[in-house]
Amino acid sequence: MEINVWAVVAATVAQFVVGMIWYTAVFGKMWGEMHGFNELSKEKQKEMASKMGPFYAVQMLVTILTAWGLAKFMVLLPDYSPYSLAAVLWVAFIVPTQYSSVAFGGTPSQWIVKKFLIETFGSLACVLVGAAVIQAF
Repeated sequence: MEINVWAVVAATVAQFVVGMIWYTAVFGKMWGEMHGFNELSKEKQKEMASKMGPFYAVQMLVTILTAWGLAKFMVLLPDYSPYSLAAVLWVAFIVPTQYSSVAFGGTPSQWIVKKFLIETFGSLACVLVGAAVIQAF
């Protein structure tokens, strides 16, 4: 069984949209506060926002990798529930990586737990949505 490229593209877009909503509408205020964005002038915020294009492009590329990896595992393990598979991959790979990144990446101590939870559960939402989209194809 082959990986459906259109399923990967659609899952990538869906995951990217979920991530945008997660980090803006749901946790945007707290995310801005923990990164000091709220302390900047509106002009500085706009300036920084205008320079985000390359970062969004790289995020799109790594999201393609996530969608492709998920699709590959779904093809290799067709009898496994896509949602259970996404959850196992999340627990086995994403949770440990994000913990290390947050705990040892210079996050101020008062934000470690909140940042870890926001990032980790945002990733869970993304991989579950990706699994749903890939399964729909």
